[in-house]
Amino acid sequence: MADQMDGKGRPPKRRSGLTRGQKGLIAAAAVLAVALAGVLAWQSLFVRPDLNTGKTEPQETEEPTDPVEEIDWGEGTRPRSDGERKSQDYYTVLILGRDTGGGGNTDTMLLASYDVTNQKATVMSIPRDTMVNVSWDIKKINSVYNWYGGGDRGIQYLYKEIAQLVGFEPDYQVIVEWEAVGQIVDAMGGVWFDVPRDMYYSDPLQNLYINQKAGYRLLTGDDAMQVLRFRDGANGYKDGDLGRIKTQQAFLTAMVEQLLKIENIAKINAFAEVFRENVETDLTLQNILWFAKAAFTGGLKPENVEFVTMPNTPAYAYSSTTSKLNGRYSEQSYVTPNTGQLLELVNTKLSPYAEVFTRSDLDMMTVNSDGSVSSSTGHVEDSNATHPRSYWQAQWTPQEPEEETTPEGESGTGTGPDAGAPETGGATGTPGDGETTDPGGATEPGTGSIDPDTGDLIDPETGGIIDPGTGQILDPGTGQVIGQLPGGSGDPAAGESGGTAPESPDSQPSDGETAPPVDPGTSDGGTAAPDDGFIIVT
Repeated sequence: MADQMDGKGRPPKRRSGLTRGQKGLIAAAAVLAVALAGVLAWQSLFVRPDLNTGKTEPQETEEPTDPVEEIDWGEGTRPRSDGERKSQDYYTVLILGRDTGGGGNTDTMLLASYDVTNQKATVMSIPRDTMVNVSWDIKKINSVYNWYGGGDRGIQYLYKEIAQLVGFEPDYQVIVEWEAVGQIVDAMGGVWFDVPRDMYYSDPLQNLYINQKAGYRLLTGDDAMQVLRFRDGANGYKDGDLGRIKTQQAFLTAMVEQLLKIENIAKINAFAEVFRENVETDLTLQNILWFAKAAFTGGLKPENVEFVTMPNTPAYAYSSTTSKLNGRYSEQSYVTPNTGQLLELVNTKLSPYAEVFTRSDLDMMTVNSDGSVSSSTGHVEDSNATHPRSYWQAQWTPQEPEEETTPEGESGTGTGPDAGAPETGGATGTPGDGETTDPGGATEPGTGSIDPDTGDLIDPETGGIIDPGTGQILDPGTGQVIGQLPGGSGDPAAGESGGTAPESPDSQPSDGETAPPVDPGTSDGGTAAPDDGFIIVT
């Protein structure tokens, strides 16, 4: 036994049956396995978004607060949702900015297309005052979210209106709390930007305070949010929301240019954390990282990212809500699409589909020279809007009583109950005198108030939203009917609304017509609607 011990009293080591070469192969295999595991783990962070799974509802880190119903596309044209793509990896994403610091509205609406194959991107801003084909009175696109009670349902129907506007369903949607932009700016270490003007604004109700000096400087996240939110004030943009959009696009261009710098790759974890906390989307985090990787490694250049605004024209249309508020015929200001230019933009830079869209594929609203409203699809959800301006002006114009002609041989001083009483011409009179044919289809109690963010008429007794077209009172949270004003078209005895208007080409006010009052931000005259465009009174 002793002869089996080594010099230190330990049993000798057994010889391995492996040669030195075999040991080297095992070590190399182990290293390759670890490397492969690392590569697979790295690749698992980047998952190409699937374009063949159909539409899915937004996914959040928390359970959704309310169930999302299937979209009712109405009687208009159903937007395109499949077909041959222009390239293998051509994606479209609807980006909605929800501003908790600005009242919770979705005033920022961006439709983005990203052709990964050719490394080109286009981002179109949709103005908040864009007229859309809806059944209620004030047809501004930024009213849709709150009309349907906000939350998932509000986002869903805003998605619907934008899809019908451009003729196709965006592949994915991203809802960003505006605060996230400021947090990304801070994670980047700031963004260099030339602030175009001094910006001062104070709104204690929204806890919104803006104080920025003009000039080129490094903006913090808080500075950036003030610049992006600024619109009104003593030195506000003369063109209102369109002016703000120009500044937002200029800032986002500068932000993208600086974000694509190589040094920001190391900050991807910080960016991902901001997304996790502030973004609701039907894209996974791995999908978003795939887009980021495609932009960095594919060579997306700032000059190949184009920011545009939906081609538009100022327009004015009758509004029963503002007419009731003013006690006389009034119009609401909008912007309507320039149909030819928007159609070209959709076909060349936004739509992912090879098939060419025609005018009737897009639901583009037009205010005609006579004040009536029409859609490029030929169908208008609100039949009241198809009446010309003169029809509504007549409803709000008091009629002079007709003089009674005394028959020959009579003195006109009889003793009957109607003796000497002048006859009146029709049921239409001055609004509020009890003889009015209600232009909106519902009797206004006279004590309602206007929501400054959406322009909705609020019922003082229930706090619900009054639909001027039907007289129904809707729950602002659910959109369900909770009441009915007497005489409204929603009353079973009052008939139905909705109908089809003939298609009408774009038109501008013809010579000889009364031009609408000018924007109060550009010259004297006109009446400003609180935070919702201009109330035009004629």
